[in-house]
Amino acid sequence: MSIQKPFGHVLTFSCAAMLCALIIFATHRDVAAQGDAQGDDLNIGFVGIQNNIGGVVVDPDGVLQKQLLRLDTELYRDLIAKLQLAPDELQEDVELRKISLRRLQESIALALSDGSQTVPQEIQFLAGLHRVQYILVYPDLHDIVLAGPGGGWTADEQGRVVGSHGEPVLQLDDLIVALRTVFGAGSDMISCSINPTRDGIQQYQRVVSKQRRFHPGVLPTLEQALGPQTITVTGVPSSSHFAHVLVAADYRMKRIAMGLDPSPIRRLSGYLELVKSARSVKNAMPRWWLACDYESLARSEDGFAWEIRGSGVKCLTENAFLQPDGTIRKEATTDPAARQWAQRMTAEYDELSAQKPVFTELRQLMDFCVLAALIREKGLHIQADCDLSLLTEENSGLITYVGNAPRTVPSQASVVKRGRDYIISASGGVEIDAWSVVEQSDVSSTVQRVRESAASDAKRASWWWN
Repeated sequence: MSIQKPFGHVLTFSCAAMLCALIIFATHRDVAAQGDAQGDDLNIGFVGIQNNIGGVVVDPDGVLQKQLLRLDTELYRDLIAKLQLAPDELQEDVELRKISLRRLQESIALALSDGSQTVPQEIQFLAGLHRVQYILVYPDLHDIVLAGPGGGWTADEQGRVVGSHGEPVLQLDDLIVALRTVFGAGSDMISCSINPTRDGIQQYQRVVSKQRRFHPGVLPTLEQALGPQTITVTGVPSSSHFAHVLVAADYRMKRIAMGLDPSPIRRLSGYLELVKSARSVKNAMPRWWLACDYESLARSEDGFAWEIRGSGVKCLTENAFLQPDGTIRKEATTDPAARQWAQRMTAEYDELSAQKPVFTELRQLMDFCVLAALIREKGLHIQADCDLSLLTEENSGLITYVGNAPRTVPSQASVVKRGRDYIISASGGVEIDAWSVVEQSDVSSTVQRVRESAASDAKRASWWWN
């Protein structure tokens, strides 16, 4: 899946004795309730406080709004009461939990046929799987098996469904969106970005041109002139949980970069802190985006066992410049401070994910996209004669989550001193290029042994096992 790089803009002007950063950012998953199942359709169902995950919500008009992170005691108790905790046999933390895609689909079809409104929660949460590590193909069983670390689940103080150590559990809904994107006939572009409008940039320039001396009090005027930023999601439904995670990760990255939220990692200071000591940032417009960062896949000799390797996510940057008409011109060179911040973001991604679970969720989505691209590119479902149509086809009767689609977000400013310059920034985005990941693989005897050890249990009737 090739992805369009998202836009982001930093407008610099010599004005007074301040450096200010105005950041335009995006949203997290929103929470409009999904409609009731109709006819033979089946809602996957969602458990959790979907409008408070990541600390932001999307209102019915598609506007991003910040939200308090913690639930009050009564709301948390209500959530726990609705949450069906994992059965005893799923509570144990294990290095490898396996899921049969064939029998998973059969279990969903059974729920579809008996008039259920939603699938059971152990199916919604994919048996507590935390990450897809192995993809195992069994032609004799007409099956494809996913394997990775797993455990039980509960709800945290923000309303997320998480594992025993606070890590987000995988969602069936996200897996389906990834599969339908890869297998569908529509666009294969997956990205999100937040862009100021051309009119907004021109209005901003007019306001700046009238400022003889910059002072913090002018920030609200600049924010109002720039106006709402446009949130764009491509490749997946913008109302999907998948899209909300993409935008939320972008949002959190931007706020940390521009110093609007304190970084939970001491070694990951904001970009503006780096700019303070930079020689020059005039006219520089760095934009950052999060992209796939995998090692070569490991595979068995016969191609029936695969392992996804690597951290999964990296931060990239490039420069652009503002043109008089409000358009953006890209540059091949990068701002050293922006490049340094991107490198730090990449180096600290694992630790940041432990503090900000939305970054773990983003990596889970990228794993799903790699999994989906691998199955289709290598024809694993054909080799196994494994029917996945309920999961891959839009008209299969299985309805995924639908929330408020994020469309706009207000501008917001922060200030640091730096000579006579100030910066207006709208940087960020997410891209998922899963196809390039599956092009590289190396033979490994380890993945073959994993497949062999799981073979006997793969014949069991249950759709999951340890």
